[in-house]
Amino acid sequence: MERLTIPGVAKPISRIVLGTLVFSPHKDMTGEELLDGFFAAGGNAIDTAHAYGGGDSERVVGAWMITHDNRDEVFLIDKGAHHTPKVPRPRLNPQEIKCDLDESLDRLHTDYIDLYLLHRDDPQIPVATIIDYLNQEIGAGRILAFGASNWTHQRIQEANEYADQNGLIGFAVSSSNLSLAVPMEAMWPGVLSASEKAQRWHRENQFPLMSWSSQARGFFSGQFTPENRNDENMVRVYYNRGNFERLKRAQELGSKKGFTAIQIALAYVMHQPYPTFPIIGPCTLAELGSSLEALKIRFSNDEMRWLDLEN
Repeated sequence: MERLTIPGVAKPISRIVLGTLVFSPHKDMTGEELLDGFFAAGGNAIDTAHAYGGGDSERVVGAWMITHDNRDEVFLIDKGAHHTPKVPRPRLNPQEIKCDLDESLDRLHTDYIDLYLLHRDDPQIPVATIIDYLNQEIGAGRILAFGASNWTHQRIQEANEYADQNGLIGFAVSSSNLSLAVPMEAMWPGVLSASEKAQRWHRENQFPLMSWSSQARGFFSGQFTPENRNDENMVRVYYNRGNFERLKRAQELGSKKGFTAIQIALAYVMHQPYPTFPIIGPCTLAELGSSLEALKIRFSNDEMRWLDLEN
């Protein structure tokens, strides 16, 4: 699998990132088989979070790294500062971030995170406070780089300008939603999709994007049609004429190239004119294998514009 490097991050990152939202030691498939299959295919980047499954996702990943004694081979992405049932706001002051990071390191059986993402933003917290604190954690070696998940590009730019002006390290990546299907509204409160303006900023700055829901939660899988309105959230977020036209075009182009529509949709994210690392969330080895096949797809500029409904 192709690996890329991003500024300020030494370890190369596999082009596809394995998401672990559904990993749990209480399920028949604990995630170990998916981790094994992903690494056997050349992947090395794992995405987890303090909030996933009440810590179960981190525990599965941590146990797997202990079993395989492969921590140095893993590019570990973790997230903190998410709201909780008791604290229904982004928990973004340094004390709260530290609490999440302490617990995450313990669950993961490691003493450092390769890339630590702030899961949400709170504009009431000054960027100076956040950048100063995260640089302390880099100095302590507990995180090697950091990024922003569901932050606007304006706040990221503000934070990085402060870092530059003060000789500090800034955000290395952004993580928001990007997919061939364009959402009409947020799937969950507080999450962001890359707008046209944000995508232009990423392109102009060549700023890396780690896209979650890169396959639009299965919109291109074939199970969603205008007549099937059983999933209220999918209807609310994705059901419109433009997205069903994108689905039709993905099916048509996939038929020509010998791939499925959902593979075409994943390849679309990887063909953006700036560095992208789509996060996938397979539940089975078959879904994992299907996603990895998208690495073989190549698009022309005309094909990308056509998928984007530009012609």
